Amino acid sequence: MEFFGIDLISLIKTAGYLGLFFIVFAESGLFIGFFLPGDSLLFTAGFLASQGYLNIWILAPLMFVGAVLGDNFGYAFGAKVGPSLFNKEDSLLFHKDHLIKANNFYAKHGPKTIVMARFLPIVRTFAPILAGVGKMEYKTFFFYNILGGALWSLGITWLGYILGSIVPDIDKYLLPIIAGIIFVSFLPTVYHVIKNRECSTKPIGIDVDKKSK
Repeated sequence: MEFFGIDLISLIKTAGYLGLFFIVFAESGLFIGFFLPGDSLLFTAGFLASQGYLNIWILAPLMFVGAVLGDNFGYAFGAKVGPSLFNKEDSLLFHKDHLIKANNFYAKHGPKTIVMARFLPIVRTFAPILAGVGKMEYKTFFFYNILGGALWSLGITWLGYILGSIVPDIDKYLLPIIAGIIFVSFLPTVYHVIKNRECSTKPIGIDVDKKSK
């Protein structure tokens, strides 16, 4: 089964638990992870667990830990490197416009972005980095990181497992189900973006000396 050119089932079977952990970790806080298929990967992994290829009691906690640690790494990286990121030249693995979009989103929505961004590709990767750049209070970041990590990693993985366990021949419908999950996950964020007007591509300045409340 291919999704955006990636054979998810083959990828998951080849990667195994540690490979999946690294993919979730990378997408949650490394520049190189912004292109990875997080939502569809978690759902498909949960489905494969329901078919006996993986153990859900190992898979789900591992995905949660990978998501939380990935965001923590992104936060630490942002706090370390700071605003110099905005002066970095574009490269194969880094595009300044992705950082700017995440910055604007974070500036508009504050700490809840850490939760909302879990369900948005690209923004998911850069939001924790921006939290570190803006010196968001760590205990606030940690709370929203745990909450968002649980809703995203555990929620989507278990959804794949439960549907795979109760729906006959669900593998025939994986593509539309995954597409539907991605669409639905976008809706709350789209609502907030429309409500607060569309984010500009012009960077919103971050006061690195002021902690977020």
